[in-house]
Amino acid sequence: MTASPAIPAPQTSPRERILQAAARLLAASGGAPVSTRAVCEAAGVGAPTLYHHFGDKQGLFDAVVAHGFEQYLAGKKAAGSTGDPVEDLRRGWDAHVEFGRTHPAFYALMYGTPRPGPPPAAAREAHGALLELCRRIALAGRLRTAPELAAQMVLAANTGVTLSLIADPDRDGDQLSRRTRDAIIDAVTTPETGTATGAGPSDAGPHSAAATLAASLAHRDAPGLTANETLLLRDWLRRITDKEA
Repeated sequence: MTASPAIPAPQTSPRERILQAAARLLAASGGAPVSTRAVCEAAGVGAPTLYHHFGDKQGLFDAVVAHGFEQYLAGKKAAGSTGDPVEDLRRGWDAHVEFGRTHPAFYALMYGTPRPGPPPAAAREAHGALLELCRRIALAGRLRTAPELAAQMVLAANTGVTLSLIADPDRDGDQLSRRTRDAIIDAVTTPETGTATGAGPSDAGPHSAAATLAASLAHRDAPGLTANETLLLRDWLRRITDKEA
């Protein structure tokens, strides 16, 4: 019996080979610089081919950033929704930190080295998804501030924590991430109506209450207090929130 001829595997385009090679080298670099020569060698192409597709080294790494955002978005979409937008925000924070710690070189390019001009389409989509989630929380009557500001606060804190853990991977990252996450979520959301914590601010516990008040006084004096008294209050709040619940 004559064997059927093998079907040739589809050929990867030079552009895709370059992009994949750059991504692999960045992932393995530990933050060290990656040269275009190394990328060309790994992709099996010459420098003119790289420059033809990406213009220059910066164009290549901008494309790698876009690729990284696409990976990040794919993971978030696969996670789905819990049906509770505040829980979705909490899980989204954890997924963001986990992606950064698992792909530190990608993440540093995505969030640690801002570039002039518009962000990649995937980056805009990621921010749009966060903003839409904050709007869902607002529709549920559980957002303390405008969705746009809430999204900015969450992203700024989430990014700062992740970059900090990438810079110092030996620190207690779980505690730093968890406590910052909870403080930010307590600052931008309210307890669910009808739950034990939803009966009033006093039921939220001293840690959540202190974190919320500290966030509200971050850039202004406390009503009725002098500037020095406000500084003292901030220190007390910090000492409360520094204690384990």
